[in-house]
Amino acid sequence: MANESIALMAHLMRRAGFGAPYAELETRAAKGYEATVEELLQPEMLDGIDDDVMMRYKTEWINKAALEGQQEEWTFRMINTKRPLEEKIALFWHGILCTGHAKCENPKEQVKQFNMFRQLGMGNFEELLLALSQDPAMVFFLDNCMSHKGAINENWGRELLELFSIGVGMDGQLNYSEDDVKAAARAFTGWTVVNAMPRYPYGRYESKFIYDPRDHDNDEKTFLGETGNWNGEDIIRIVAKQPSAARFVARHLYNFFVADEPQVPAWQHTAPRDMATIKLLEDEYFRSHYNIRSMLRVLFNSDAFKNARFSKVKSPVETVVGTMRLVGDFDFPRPGLNGLTLTIRYMGQDLMNPPTVEGWHTGKEWIDSGTLVERINFTADNVGNTDLPGVQAIISRLRASGPTLTPAGLIDGCLELLGGYQLAPETYNELVTLATKGGPIQTGAADFPQRAAQMLQSIVATTEYLFA
Repeated sequence: MANESIALMAHLMRRAGFGAPYAELETRAAKGYEATVEELLQPEMLDGIDDDVMMRYKTEWINKAALEGQQEEWTFRMINTKRPLEEKIALFWHGILCTGHAKCENPKEQVKQFNMFRQLGMGNFEELLLALSQDPAMVFFLDNCMSHKGAINENWGRELLELFSIGVGMDGQLNYSEDDVKAAARAFTGWTVVNAMPRYPYGRYESKFIYDPRDHDNDEKTFLGETGNWNGEDIIRIVAKQPSAARFVARHLYNFFVADEPQVPAWQHTAPRDMATIKLLEDEYFRSHYNIRSMLRVLFNSDAFKNARFSKVKSPVETVVGTMRLVGDFDFPRPGLNGLTLTIRYMGQDLMNPPTVEGWHTGKEWIDSGTLVERINFTADNVGNTDLPGVQAIISRLRASGPTLTPAGLIDGCLELLGGYQLAPETYNELVTLATKGGPIQTGAADFPQRAAQMLQSIVATTEYLFA
């Protein structure tokens, strides 16, 4: 049986980060659960990654002109960050407040957007939405630069309401009307970007948001029941105070950090699986004046979160990054990172390039016959590589438990060192049979590393290991 405090810490680190090797879990468990939550929630107090070293070894990350290099850079950051929740919250918002490389005037603008998610993603939701509405990547992606006084483009106004802030509906009711979409679009006229500068001869200039008052619709507008000469800031202010905004944020946090929910299009007519926890988060949304960090603090310290182990299918990013953090690979920007990011794509998550503005469907929809094979092959190949430092550390700990191990002892040790995983009885019994076939398990024997690696590979190939 795994040490309970370490198993709970493994759960926290899988959700609030990308997992952690056992030695880190021990250190964090000794510090205490609540203290670790506070540390995760204050990433600015922790050291960041040395960008200068990164750029020196991966010069293609400097100009940020292509998708693959940007994917490499973000994947490397997630593997090596000492601020795991900062990267996790950026990934969280990237899956909701979506832009995609496939429609990007200047690829570097996406990276600036992700930096905005890192800086504001745990702050005030109203401020985050306002920054998003002035973000050049989003202004271009959703065509607000094509929206003009007397000739509105509804794309931004519609997605702001439908996918970014309150959702189509809740509790069987609609949250907004078509007239509200039009009013929002009119309020954001004049919110645009300066013309892009050419790439040559000195490289592309960064895009800039500007407000053009000459192109703004100054007529009276009625939005969500309030009438006035609204501008974009007014729309964001009205949106943020809606009960539907609290439900929207709470339900997304629950789906991403706690347990898989139905997909977003079903939310209007499908109640949350845990209304008590959603209500807890909604109350904190208003008590803290829309503060995401306060909501996360309540969430991570709740019994609902602590008891929700292995109730969420890992995303491709979580699978790949979590595996690298476990086995200790790619702690330096060496060649091969492109192949790693392509693996994430082949598992169904083309990082920075979601399939639609709705983002990715999550949960069981991450898994099909092709992506399942990709996951199992990738994780098994890595945990079976006894040359990797993280795998060697697991083998050393197993050896330290005694000169011999029973089949159950080997299985239990591997499960604990992988992060406190649990198996169904029939799966566990099959692994006992596998471990028994090799004869007595001598930890000092020359074949022990391979036997341990084989058991690790067998565990990561189980259904249970698909879950975080």
